[in-house]
Amino acid sequence: MPQERLVVPSGRVSLLIGFGGELRIRDAGRHTSLVSGLHTRARVLGHGGDVQGVELALAPWAARRFFGGTALTELTDTLADPADVMGARTRDLAEALAEAPGWPERFALLDETLLRWSAEAEAAGDTGPAPAVLEAWRLLERSAGALQIREVAAATGWSQRHLETRFREQIGLGPKRLARILRLNRAIRLLTEGDRPAETAARCGYYDQAHLSRDFTALTGLPPGRFLADRGTSSAWIAG
Repeated sequence: MPQERLVVPSGRVSLLIGFGGELRIRDAGRHTSLVSGLHTRARVLGHGGDVQGVELALAPWAARRFFGGTALTELTDTLADPADVMGARTRDLAEALAEAPGWPERFALLDETLLRWSAEAEAAGDTGPAPAVLEAWRLLERSAGALQIREVAAATGWSQRHLETRFREQIGLGPKRLARILRLNRAIRLLTEGDRPAETAARCGYYDQAHLSRDFTALTGLPPGRFLADRGTSSAWIAG
């Protein structure tokens, strides 16, 4: 059955390996497989009901291991063919997934492939993000973006300016923009669980309900009330 869903910013890099059907991205054409870097604006994704594939939602510092020389900043708010980012091995993986007899075999193949890619990256000298960047990421994740960036910088031992620069280089977004996305995702969870907007704003670190509404609309394209109403009419309307 044809479906559309609103894909809101999630703070994850998406790697979709498709082996059947096509995805339609509004204003961005059709794709069988794609890489979506960290994005700060919602997208509308649709398909004709015949899509087959696997989608990985990767922490940016983990995605970086698979993307070789491609900087995550080059993928921010961008869609790309995985072959352009990771080479022909993604096409080989798609073919192997299509030929596998069932989903248990596909998941086993995927696990084996990701472990091999990670080992190859390590052998090539990829040491991952700087420890301070990784610690900043963990602090922001743990607080769902509510922790002040000056507190995050103090915890890493870096100046706020240095953290902003290195974090953006290695994660793809600066810590302030990532915190904004993480707050949005927590707000969505709380609102869909039935919390009132004013209570949600306070719990998520917004100045007030108006601040929540402005940020929500800027990132999803919809005010909170409309977003929740539309989500209620379609189980496929939201994807993190």
